Amino acid sequence: MTSSSLTHSQSAPMVQRPNIVAVGTIVWLGSEVMFFAGLFAIYFTLRSTNPGAWAEQANTLNVPFALVNTIILVISSFWCQFAVFAAERGQTKRTSWKPVDWGITEWMFLAYAFGAIFVSGQVLEYATLVSEGITIDGSAYGSAFYLTTGFHALHVTGGLIAMLLMLGRVFAVKNFGHKEATSIIVVSYYWHFVDVVWIGLFLVIYVLK
Repeated sequence: MTSSSLTHSQSAPMVQRPNIVAVGTIVWLGSEVMFFAGLFAIYFTLRSTNPGAWAEQANTLNVPFALVNTIILVISSFWCQFAVFAAERGQTKRTSWKPVDWGITEWMFLAYAFGAIFVSGQVLEYATLVSEGITIDGSAYGSAFYLTTGFHALHVTGGLIAMLLMLGRVFAVKNFGHKEATSIIVVSYYWHFVDVVWIGLFLVIYVLK
């Protein structure tokens, strides 16, 4: 090999292949988009066939409470992203009590706590609505409400489980590397997704009721 060809091969740019796990997660989230689109379609269909009863039962919703719960979930998404930033710099734990020096552990615990508060808020709302006579099998409105918000709650619960698994992984590994950081990033994709879906549900169910 001549010196000129060697120099050319050394200067050739390296091909950066996309991470398979991240790409797979994005594709899977695409299928989840279709799933929730179907739930939205069911909601709008049932509402169009029962406009009178819909308006009456929708007025029983506690919109201020739901708004606070929504803000809590949105804030948790920020904490999750800060955990990603910590993962990208390879920092698993805090170096001081200042939030700017926190690592994955602190930010992920905070995101988990806010997510758990959100789910608890939904459970409390369900209990209140049931006590007021709105059940999943009692009316079309109840069926649509519990179906859409219930499936979302299950997705949030799945995200909370994933966070616990990531925290366990952070504590288990001796050397935090690219593989572990990718796992944190993938979980953040999912968490941001359920966050955006809930914003859509909140607007449709509570604002445009």
